[in-house]
Amino acid sequence: MFIGAILTHMAKYQVLDDVFVALGDPTRRAVIRRLGQGPASVGELAEPFAITLPSFMKHVRTLESSGLINTHKSGRVRTCSLNQDRLAVVDDWLAEQRRLWTEQTDRLADFVTEQQENQ
Repeated sequence: MFIGAILTHMAKYQVLDDVFVALGDPTRRAVIRRLGQGPASVGELAEPFAITLPSFMKHVRTLESSGLINTHKSGRVRTCSLNQDRLAVVDDWLAEQRRLWTEQTDRLADFVTEQQENQ
């Protein structure tokens, strides 16, 4: 049972690592922002960037392999859509970090208050 919990924990953080790597590039973050408005073709997504289509496709593959986007091909057009469930992984992690830091600052505030009262 303990090993299963460790493996689940490791898998969860591997997903988080993959998402943060994908979001670590400004081009990929811009693609995610654009897909927040709805699905778009690779050509539409690549248009604002001054890079070649093969270079842009590397970004698409990174986003797809991280699970942040899904793509499907219809004829010659590849359409991308945002996978919001994968963004929830980041949101959950940030909520956990917020909770931990809030607890620490609350303990610090309690300590400072106690020290002032004891003086």
